[in-house]
Amino acid sequence: MPINITMPALSPTMEEGNLAKWLVKEGDKVKSGDVIAEIETDKATMEVEAVDEGTVAKLVVAAGTEGVKVNALIAVLAADGEDVAAAASGAGSAAPAKAEAAPAPKADAAPAKAEAAPAGALAPAAAPAAVSAGGNRTFSSPLARRLAKEAGIDLAVVAGSGPHGRVIKSDIEAALAGGAKPAPAPAAASAPQAAAPAPAAAPKGASDDAVLKLFEPGSYELVPHDGMRKTIARRLVESKQTIPHFYVSVDCELDALMALRAQLNDAAPRKDNAPAYKLSVNDMVIKAMALALRDVPDANVSWTDSNMVKHKHADVGVAVSIPGGLITPIIRKAEQKTLSVISNEMRDLGKRAKDRKLKPEEYQGGTSSVSNMGMMGVKNFAAVVNPPHATILAVGAGEQRVVVKNGEMAIATVMSVTLSTDHRCVDGALGAALLQAFKGYIENPMGMLV
Repeated sequence: MPINITMPALSPTMEEGNLAKWLVKEGDKVKSGDVIAEIETDKATMEVEAVDEGTVAKLVVAAGTEGVKVNALIAVLAADGEDVAAAASGAGSAAPAKAEAAPAPKADAAPAKAEAAPAGALAPAAAPAAVSAGGNRTFSSPLARRLAKEAGIDLAVVAGSGPHGRVIKSDIEAALAGGAKPAPAPAAASAPQAAAPAPAAAPKGASDDAVLKLFEPGSYELVPHDGMRKTIARRLVESKQTIPHFYVSVDCELDALMALRAQLNDAAPRKDNAPAYKLSVNDMVIKAMALALRDVPDANVSWTDSNMVKHKHADVGVAVSIPGGLITPIIRKAEQKTLSVISNEMRDLGKRAKDRKLKPEEYQGGTSSVSNMGMMGVKNFAAVVNPPHATILAVGAGEQRVVVKNGEMAIATVMSVTLSTDHRCVDGALGAALLQAFKGYIENPMGMLV
């Protein structure tokens, strides 16, 4: 029976993607785990893997096709021993007709039971998390989820050996060899579960005709929105409609930080005739924000309708401008990392962000964000909270200003920062405490080294 390959969902918010490149051609034999295509999402270009084995009978969607809906048929495999020509002529008949993308759940939606990957679905090289029978998030690949479901194994009891503890195929095989117990059947709910909130609708704006009639014909050109711009628009509307924003600002003196930065860069060991690291002010801002979140743990939270999610680590997202929009790669456990590690990691993430080569786990999640426009000469601004974060720090330029010290005027390098908070979980006093902790590390930067 022909095996239909469908467009995978490479992130929780993905509704469509561009089929950038096929890495196989019709007639090629593939096996589970082979990388067969590159898919462009609104944020990155990702390699995807085949789940099933067989021969490529037909490539239904041509390379370079844009706006392919999630779950749409893109190729057909002939199973072992099956006539390839027959499988190609019957493309699409062996499975339900092309499905439309299901709405992506919001970050605070109630967890849903993980389903096995559909037959022939593509598996992203870095797949999103599954949910165990007990309701806890278990990171796993689609193939691992399918094998676990077929074997009746609870993913929650399997130790993952993949990136970030992700459960992969070999882990399931090892669990089977070790006699892992099948997952118990889910018990009937003792009380009705609250329905997950409906996903935010796409933002509604003025129609093309209503806007275009205001302008002289021929005085403009139309540039279609790409996937990234649509996602940014939807997320910003969702944030402003659902999050009650509250803003707190403070000025920080940078002279001590600038002096320490220069001293640390001068002392950097050299490798291949180049310094092992080169600290930026932004690297030190990231570290200071992470330590402030550690020191004020009640502000290191996320809001859901039922619970306050208190994070154990400070995973700081950093806004990076890329052509057509922005993306927020994340420095995980930043409170535990040295400045040199943060600097090198941020340099790598920033480069791959601009090349759209980040993996979903490198830009999804996080506990807070930093947006720095100081290098653009911006004195101060207020950023929009990026759910599921409850805070985002907007950083302005460091500039020389007149300050009063001991009753006398003096010149100091001053940076203005504004903290935007989700007022449902970070009140004004708590936001002020977080900013004061941040200011303490910026003005006394030696504290970031101990």
